[in-house]
Amino acid sequence: MYLSPRKQKFVDSASEQFGAGSILNKSQVKEICDKLELPLAGWFLGQCKTGYNQFKLPNEEKYVTETVQTNTAPVENTMVNLVATNMEKQNLVPEAFVGFVPWGHHSTIKQIVKSGMFYPVFVTGLSGNGKTLMIEQIHAELKKELIRVNITIETDEDDLLGGFRLVNGETKFVPGPVIEAMEKGCTLLLDECDLGSNKLMCLQPVLEGKGVYLKKVNKWITPKDGFNVMATANTKGKGSDDGMFIGTNILNEAFLERFAITIEQPYATTKTEKKIVIGSMKKYGTVDEVFADNLVKWAEVIRKTFFDGGVDEVISTRRLDHIVKAFAIFNDKMKSIELCVARFDDETKDSFMDLYTKIDSGIDVGSTTDNSDVDAELAEMDKEDDDEPSF
Repeated sequence: MYLSPRKQKFVDSASEQFGAGSILNKSQVKEICDKLELPLAGWFLGQCKTGYNQFKLPNEEKYVTETVQTNTAPVENTMVNLVATNMEKQNLVPEAFVGFVPWGHHSTIKQIVKSGMFYPVFVTGLSGNGKTLMIEQIHAELKKELIRVNITIETDEDDLLGGFRLVNGETKFVPGPVIEAMEKGCTLLLDECDLGSNKLMCLQPVLEGKGVYLKKVNKWITPKDGFNVMATANTKGKGSDDGMFIGTNILNEAFLERFAITIEQPYATTKTEKKIVIGSMKKYGTVDEVFADNLVKWAEVIRKTFFDGGVDEVISTRRLDHIVKAFAIFNDKMKSIELCVARFDDETKDSFMDLYTKIDSGIDVGSTTDNSDVDAELAEMDKEDDDEPSF
């Protein structure tokens, strides 16, 4: 383990007081630093954490002080201390979702995955309409490995490509998920991509299907055949002007341009969504055809009103699944709905509850989508997937 003189001083003092390899808490770390008149050892708290308020001292008997050296050795002779990650030993094929219903752009994305070609895809759509699940289940069906990375504003090159970590008392370079996906020839899924910052620009060469240079270890990584990149987002990378998706950012145009196609994922048609709801009911052991039909009608009317600008909230397919699961727990339809719409403001919640009461009472609240051009297009896509079995 390579330590600067100040770090060496901290480790020596702590090892002398508590023993090499001992577990310290933050108060003990601070006590040692205060005694040595050193600032709090943030490097130790970050790199040596083993659990909540637990930090392990390195157990080597000798430590080597960091020195600045001029590297005169040829690049090919440079030794890089790499560490094997758990991903190398894991089966990264997603688990099949029992009762999954293929719909929408399922067949399009499936064709891309089956081709084995490098063809980056950007999938956008409102929250909870099955973007990520669709990609995962296509990979489950084709038994192709998928590495999913959830993007946030904090995600940077170190998170994506890899960085140095303290492993068993030694500093080693740990490859990031992007490198893992490239070397395994599997699909990299950048989930919630529009929450990222301009730090995602480190992926430019990756999105071109070329190799990437790891400057931290002076190594060039070439993607294996079968590698591809897919991204999901609630926006098209242009931010959220209406404030519905706070935290989404305007992504660099050069970054977005490297995705070959953009797929807009709408909500399913009522026919398909009823299949999805019934599938959820079967999964949770509580099938009620009338309840399923009413839930789908209810969600349909709310979405129509949302798209017409009448309400600011929408009922997603995911929320319908939440309601079905709540029904399986409480065996009370109205309670299940009320609990699952309680996250909305009181006015919206009350109007949603009132609407469901009317639908449940058999009141005709109006047909909304039978003749729309959008649903005609969706129905055609659903037809393409009708021949594909659910699994």
